[in-house]
Amino acid sequence: MASFPRPENEQCQYKYDVFLSFRGEDTRKNFVDHLHDHLWRRGIVAFRDDHHRHLQRGKCIKPEILRAIEQSRYVLVIFSENYASSTWCLEEVAKAVECKDINEGLVIPIFYKFDPSDVRKLRGNFGRGFAKTEETYTGDRGNIKRWKDALNKVAGLAGRELKDGYETKFIQQIIGEVENKLGPRLSCVVGDLVGMPSRVANVVEYLCLDESDVRSIGIWGMGGIGKTTVARAVFDKIRGRFDDGCCFLANVREISKKNGLIYLQNQFLNDILLEDNLTIRDDHRGANMIREQLRHKKVLVILDDVDEKEQLEKLAGGLKWLGHGSRIIITTRDEHLLFQYGVNSIYRVEGLSLDEALKLFCLKAFRSDHPPAEFEELVKQVIGYAGGLPLALDVLGSFLAYRSLKQWQSALARLKECPEGKIFDRLKLSYDGLQQKEKEIFLDIACFFKGKEKPYVTEVLDNCGLYADIGIEVLVNRALIQIMGNKLWMHDLLQEMAWEIVRRESSEEPGERSRVWLFEDVCHILSKNSGTRKVKVIALRSGDYRTVCLNGESFTNMTNLRILDVCAIHLSSGFKHLSNELRLLRWDNYSLKSFPPSFLPKNLVELHMRDSLLCSLWKGKRCRS
Repeated sequence: MASFPRPENEQCQYKYDVFLSFRGEDTRKNFVDHLHDHLWRRGIVAFRDDHHRHLQRGKCIKPEILRAIEQSRYVLVIFSENYASSTWCLEEVAKAVECKDINEGLVIPIFYKFDPSDVRKLRGNFGRGFAKTEETYTGDRGNIKRWKDALNKVAGLAGRELKDGYETKFIQQIIGEVENKLGPRLSCVVGDLVGMPSRVANVVEYLCLDESDVRSIGIWGMGGIGKTTVARAVFDKIRGRFDDGCCFLANVREISKKNGLIYLQNQFLNDILLEDNLTIRDDHRGANMIREQLRHKKVLVILDDVDEKEQLEKLAGGLKWLGHGSRIIITTRDEHLLFQYGVNSIYRVEGLSLDEALKLFCLKAFRSDHPPAEFEELVKQVIGYAGGLPLALDVLGSFLAYRSLKQWQSALARLKECPEGKIFDRLKLSYDGLQQKEKEIFLDIACFFKGKEKPYVTEVLDNCGLYADIGIEVLVNRALIQIMGNKLWMHDLLQEMAWEIVRRESSEEPGERSRVWLFEDVCHILSKNSGTRKVKVIALRSGDYRTVCLNGESFTNMTNLRILDVCAIHLSSGFKHLSNELRLLRWDNYSLKSFPPSFLPKNLVELHMRDSLLCSLWKGKRCRS
């Protein structure tokens, strides 16, 4: 997931979101255990002290427990029949009243299986427990009044009462209330993330949360652009509005390949229903269970990093699977998947602005919003290199942090030759998901056709048997290229990733690579006769005209060459062979009067020889084979 870090000088005032005050012998091993577990699973940091709940009356409460109450945003007081028989519990509720504004809802009473009026009137088993405590208490008698007053105040607050209902549903309601109260905290966190508030606001607007229908939206963009981070921030901001449950299924692509869809289906139902004992035997049965269990529930579902239609079909097969008011958010690199699913809206995540990129990078590299003066020029280079991609800014900022000026210069020089590994690996996931012909088209565009008119590129690639119309559309859907003004473009880091894929075909010998575009490499393979049948394209469009010394066999072994597009090569001698697989031959300023007799261009569809000395296609008899 791309990182939008928080400024580290802004420290949170609270250590815990919730403090749980409870009587251990009543609720420790059942209700409180389940509540605590599900709070943590929802990302709510809850304090629960289990180690001293069994101590006898009269034992002093430890200072760290009272400090934990102060360090918690909210206090959940879980009243049970024996709560008042513990001076420890009574001291906790008194401390909560003293340090929290109860009128602001910072103390939340929970009445576990008995009448709330028993607390206010100190009657029933609860009242008898308090009476026994009062009788045996040997400390400061002023505490008795403090405890009574605290019990009366908290019991008078709006709380939740469990009588004979299901604990699972009751816990869901409590978590929903806590999440609603934590909403401002979560909004604050979003505000601390660089570039995040406007993106979250846009997605929330697309969700139309006030409407009662079931809606789905897609969050789409290239790898490393921050789709998951946006989805997580939206999830944290709005989850409190869904009382029946929420689920964030992260890394669907990776987990489904590693553990299968059944694993994800189990996680999905466990998170929504808060049950850990579900057993799904096959993904078809799992899909039915999801539909049957959730069709009447208002839930929030995030499916993160989806890359196959089946994942959507088996996890959230349609809007009718969920109850009124539910929302589904899907993050993906593949826009076509969103069209297939029929989402209501698609939000495309764009790169960071220059100001946002600068702030994000500096937070990672310098723990500050701005760079030191001596690093300003180098920072500009990094910002330009990253092109607003949060992943690159995050990775490079972390890598360069606490390094010297000289080390920065060395690292940036290395980047020009070889991309950073973490960035390359993340971006390459999109390439790996392509079919072979789509990979060929992507590499051709990156190496030769970036900035070219789409109709021209389509015609050339079609002539190479690559079915460019559908292939280019797939690349657009996967956010690997863009069409701007009818020209093909891609992010600089995606282009660099493509170059590196080609370089890795042979790290030492350019003649073993499928594509050659640098003058030095072209010169090497032609003068050394090192080109092989692996070479498919040679393209060199440069105004720097230079002379290359060929031997007669320079093109002999490049039998699969399909595009030869050069304008900067002047020949000092002739050559004997040229690939019969050529579809496009462009050789401006060609300095020979003919092609070799062995050249049989049966597949050639484009021939451009501007300003050449070509007088005839062949000299003498043409070889036929």
